[in-house]
Amino acid sequence: MFKSLNILTFFLLGTLISFSQTSDLSVEKIMQDPDWMGNFPSSVRWGIHGENIYFRYNPEKNESDSLYRINIQDPKKILKVTAKEQQDFIPNSGDFNDSRSMKVFSENGDLVTYDMNSKKRKTLLDLSFNINDPEFLADNNKIAFKAEDNVFVLDTKSGSIQQLTNIRSGSESSKSEKNPSEKDSWIQSENLDLLGIVNQRKETEENSKAYRESIKEEEDYKFYLNDRDLRDLEVSPNGKYAAFSLIKRERGESTNVPNYVDESGYTKDISARSKVGDMQFTAELALYNIEKDTVFMIDVSELPGISKLPDYTADYPDKEWKEEPRDIIPSQVRFSEDGEKAVVNLRSSDNKDRWIAFIDLETGNIKSIEHQRDEAWLAGPGIGYTYYGYETLGWLPDNKHIYFQSEESGYSHLYILNTSNGKKKALTSGEFEVFDPKISNDEKHWYFTSSEVHPGERHFYRMPLMGGKKEKLTEKVGKNDVSLSPDEQYMAITFSSMNNPEELFLKKTGATAEPTQLTSGQSEEFASYNWREPELIQFKASDGAMVPARLYVPEDSAKNDAAVVFVHGAGYLQNAHKWWSSYFREYMFHNLLTDLGYTVIDIDYRGSAGYGRDWRTGIYRHMGGKDLSDQVDGVKYLVENHDIDPEKVGIYGGSYGGFITLMAMFNEAETFKAGAALRSVTDWAHYNHGYTSNILNEPSKDPIAYRRSSPIYFAEGLEGDLLIAHGMVDVNVHFQDVVRLSQRLIELGKEDWEMALYPVEDHGFVEPSSWTDEYRRILKLFNESLLAE
Repeated sequence: MFKSLNILTFFLLGTLISFSQTSDLSVEKIMQDPDWMGNFPSSVRWGIHGENIYFRYNPEKNESDSLYRINIQDPKKILKVTAKEQQDFIPNSGDFNDSRSMKVFSENGDLVTYDMNSKKRKTLLDLSFNINDPEFLADNNKIAFKAEDNVFVLDTKSGSIQQLTNIRSGSESSKSEKNPSEKDSWIQSENLDLLGIVNQRKETEENSKAYRESIKEEEDYKFYLNDRDLRDLEVSPNGKYAAFSLIKRERGESTNVPNYVDESGYTKDISARSKVGDMQFTAELALYNIEKDTVFMIDVSELPGISKLPDYTADYPDKEWKEEPRDIIPSQVRFSEDGEKAVVNLRSSDNKDRWIAFIDLETGNIKSIEHQRDEAWLAGPGIGYTYYGYETLGWLPDNKHIYFQSEESGYSHLYILNTSNGKKKALTSGEFEVFDPKISNDEKHWYFTSSEVHPGERHFYRMPLMGGKKEKLTEKVGKNDVSLSPDEQYMAITFSSMNNPEELFLKKTGATAEPTQLTSGQSEEFASYNWREPELIQFKASDGAMVPARLYVPEDSAKNDAAVVFVHGAGYLQNAHKWWSSYFREYMFHNLLTDLGYTVIDIDYRGSAGYGRDWRTGIYRHMGGKDLSDQVDGVKYLVENHDIDPEKVGIYGGSYGGFITLMAMFNEAETFKAGAALRSVTDWAHYNHGYTSNILNEPSKDPIAYRRSSPIYFAEGLEGDLLIAHGMVDVNVHFQDVVRLSQRLIELGKEDWEMALYPVEDHGFVEPSSWTDEYRRILKLFNESLLAE
């Protein structure tokens, strides 16, 4: 039986003397402040002239990282950037003119330019309000910028400023005078009768007002936001049009998270998110025709398929479903470089449809030129929305073709479409994905990252603008995160492999050049251990799919015939890859477990990133379905191929991994004897809207999906030993989740479970003492439950 975890009966002090197998690692060692591992670069960027590479670094082991630089002409010197240097930085944000001789940007709310030749900056405007998002118009002598929810244009030759839009908060009716009440009218009338001078002044003012109205020209056009918020205000390069979205959002009731250890000594509530289904969101798309001085509200009700009901409604024949246009959520309007054309990406509120629509800039009418539908949900690299990264959409320099990414083939690839004739062309294709495509400065090539070599590798490529042969520009096996120099002649590469954290390399942009390593940050203590390269395997799932995984196999002399299954969090995340994991603590813990004789498997189950649309949506309407059976099938693989005792299998994970652990302990008791569920979702109806509604729809509309996906409904199935660990100030997966589950376990009379609470921790733990306590408990659970120690 699983012994109480409230008092630890042993400590790991360098070696584990309580067991037959030992390790140079310990929980205390690997869970201490990560500074012990060394010093690794992050947030890499180039200086504006390409002379220096800047990055966050911490060789002095200060409280936080500082900014350092390397001059590419003297790459052996790593220099700390002074405060004065940082003040003189030209930010990455802003816009270049066509010749790239001048950059405009906003700094401290002012409008500033930087001359690339003279290397001098100049403040053009210092106003009483903040200036944002400046950009050169097609006429490079004019700069458009945004301020106070409107677009202005500065003519740099004449110095004149023109306000292009007149968008006002509130409503027109709110600006008019209110009619006085009956009581107030009586008081005013009596006052005027009694006081002749006051009455005379009132008559004079009314006569003056009437005269002004009679001679006034037509009033300037104003557009009122009413009770809506302005978003994605964008001006066309020719200055003739602006586009924006109007958002009305009601978030529903927030779930307060009590902070029991507030510095005040009192319990304080932290206002957190609402629950799935609570957020009411409506959006409208507007086009401001500046020459006509009017706003067109764009009608989307005729988009193809906008009223189509989702397939899951067939599971509810007794419910009346209305076929009516769904709300849409627009992205930023993209204008062509000449400013004469525009397209916009529109997404249905249930995220099952996506339209790329052409906007008639004279009438505000739209026409769908690309329509995609997914009965699960639309996402993937470059397709955007919430957890899936940014949106790839824009115009080629010919002002005729647009580019975008789509999962039409099953994998996210780069496409172009001729807006004149509707012809579409895939620039990339195959069973791999494309990330972060960017057009080169000379507008002749694409640069992008892809997984073409292997799902677990990332390499950087160059390809002709209209498609053709790809040139692979990186060669090191792992992850190559590339930042191009401003002139695109060099690549700053942040590279890592399975057992080596990120280091910085410099390479000339080309396939044959040799990279130069610029940093080497591992500490002696960290480097002294022989960190494993886990084997990347695939095993066959019960439905025939080949499931990727990382496998850690102990030496024969250490093997204890027990196995631990690790379930990564985030759901849509990849961990069976060839680079340094963001789960570095867990990676080190798996090395410790393997030293002690455990076989460890880390599975990229259904729903994980990196394997295309079908893998991504494999959990639709049933979380805890194929993503759980993939764990079970992984155990079967270990039993059949690695002589694992089926009575000695444990499972653990955090967040989504904690959720799967609970589903495993409740629904697969014959497979898993012990489990540690960390910061776990226990009832998906209590999680957030943006993530959950994609996968399970909304609770009131699709309750079947929620009941079969939420562990709290299956708690009666617990038979093995369960550890539940949760931070009490978790504003992502609320502590309330495990409180409700614990009450359910109490009412069911379950005995072999324990809960560890962390009063000062949010979703991602911060304190080394919390990490250490949590993983001591996990190791103790596996040792006692699986090895009967």
